[in-house]
Amino acid sequence: MHAPPAGTAATLPPQQSGPAAQPEAEPARENPYVTPWWIWALAGGLFFVYMTLSLRTHQRLLSHSYDLGIFDQVVSSYAAGRLPVSELKAPDFPILGDHFSPVLALLAPLYRLWPSAQTLLVAQAALVAVSVLPLTRWAHRTLGARAALVTGLCYGLSWGIASGVGFDFHEVAFALPLLACSLASLGSGRLRAAACWALPLVLVKEDLGLTVAAIGLVIAGRAGRGDRAGRRTGAALALAGAAGTLLAVVVVLPAFNPGGSYAYLSYLGGGDAQGGAGFGDLLRKATVGMVTPETKVSTLVLVLAPTLFLALRSPLVWVALPTLLWRFASDKSAFWGTGYHYSLVLMPIVFAAFVDALARRRESGAAGVRRHLIGAAAMCVVLLPAFSLWQLAEPATWRTDPRIAVAHRLMGMIPDGATVQASDGLVPHLTQRTSTSLYGWPASRPDPEWIIVDTAVAPERRWPLSAQQEQIALDGARAQGYRTAAQENGFVLLNRRS
Repeated sequence: MHAPPAGTAATLPPQQSGPAAQPEAEPARENPYVTPWWIWALAGGLFFVYMTLSLRTHQRLLSHSYDLGIFDQVVSSYAAGRLPVSELKAPDFPILGDHFSPVLALLAPLYRLWPSAQTLLVAQAALVAVSVLPLTRWAHRTLGARAALVTGLCYGLSWGIASGVGFDFHEVAFALPLLACSLASLGSGRLRAAACWALPLVLVKEDLGLTVAAIGLVIAGRAGRGDRAGRRTGAALALAGAAGTLLAVVVVLPAFNPGGSYAYLSYLGGGDAQGGAGFGDLLRKATVGMVTPETKVSTLVLVLAPTLFLALRSPLVWVALPTLLWRFASDKSAFWGTGYHYSLVLMPIVFAAFVDALARRRESGAAGVRRHLIGAAAMCVVLLPAFSLWQLAEPATWRTDPRIAVAHRLMGMIPDGATVQASDGLVPHLTQRTSTSLYGWPASRPDPEWIIVDTAVAPERRWPLSAQQEQIALDGARAQGYRTAAQENGFVLLNRRS
């Protein structure tokens, strides 16, 4: 069923619906331009939850060089008025040759006021929490207050949000409020507003231009044959999104990358000797490769499960397709699963599709809206303990490890501006004031002035060196002239003799 074009029935107030469309919960009748206080409170409460988890993770030395340390160096460069570089990628590596994310420059003023990796974590918490507002307001207008509350909570506590917030900072956090505003506008029939909110996504990350293109196609389909302006808007947005990705991948990123190419194309490579993909490899990726190994199917099921698969009833769900395709077509297994931040941008899409599908069921007189909301809430509760937000309920999260104080005392011995190689969990605590690279990483700057290593890190968090490799490397550093400046509670601080 096609939705009516902008300015027709899609924008009529709820009281103009017919008897067959009577909802199970009476829709809100307040001014649609006024956000009820409780929606602000919901977003504020979720912001506090996200911020608490992120900052506590960082305080416990559980954040990472890849990616929090990298983004700290990038935003620090912008704050200093320079093109962004990351010492962690390689000495003086231009980050615009890695990913096209100029939107990060918006954090520069905040970083100048509070130069710390924690600033990035707080900003991410705010961006994710803000994305709750447009989705909840839309649900409130179309489905009523109780349905909006359930939808907002299920979205804000969803596993994809939890995985992203629980793992460092990422530029795609900027995409969430843009996607939420765009899709809420699209679902409400405001097609031009949907396009305007979607277009800036091309500045968040290079692959999101394809998401913009998908939104454009959905706008064109939503407009229908009678709305030529809407169809033109959708077509123009689709072309702009595709062109943005093409320009970034073919021109901008290779121009800045020291290797002269877009590095991540190798993840889509095939099996021939030159690293290219033969026809057989491409065919396999496009068919069987999209559903094997089974991790991909599990991820797809989990993406849709929070909405009880009702999101499939809305054309808005097509907006998730570009992200799912590049992830499942990749040779990098980390992209396939539910860990890290890779599902963060999918959550506003599937929940927007959920609201749209519920609104369609209500308007068609179909029963079961309340049952779907109860089921979605139950699914949220079932999944919550398996992902990062549940850490806030675990006693271990709030215990004070005496090793943390030791780590900060030893890191404090390193002077500002020094060149340092550090263990993964220590890197984000040093990037703001030193030239920091990752200890044991082949691309790291050689012969740093200081080396600080956590030799007692938990085995599951040890990266990139094994314990044996790390010990060999430390012995080699001492043999090359580094002296032990401090050694305590598993932390080793070495200084190069002048």
